Amino acid sequence: MAGRRAARRTALVLLYQWDVTGQQLASLYDGEIDPFSQELAEAVVDEHEQLDGRITEAADDWTADRLGALERNILRMAILELDRGEVPPEVAIDEAVSLAKRYSSEDAGRLVNGILGRIVKEAA
Repeated sequence: MAGRRAARRTALVLLYQWDVTGQQLASLYDGEIDPFSQELAEAVVDEHEQLDGRITEAADDWTADRLGALERNILRMAILELDRGEVPPEVAIDEAVSLAKRYSSEDAGRLVNGILGRIVKEAA
């Protein structure tokens, strides 16, 4: 799981840069990129409008564009992983919360947990 954890961090860095700068994702690759990181980041970019809609639906009185770029991209990645069903929902949520706490704050971790929990509950 450490390999996927590191790959998620790489994907998050790429997505953050893409979101903040507006540059093409491919122009942000520096050297060899883990295939999982690249595929995850590219899938998020391809589906970001739909993912943002789901974030907005699940967030109380917030829209995806009002969230910080880190939190927004953590949520995008987690929702994509939840949809794919390749990891149990608990793992996708835990990984997302860990990223939010590590790179943002405890409050961001709670926000990410709450939004993802609502999405999982509504999907059940």
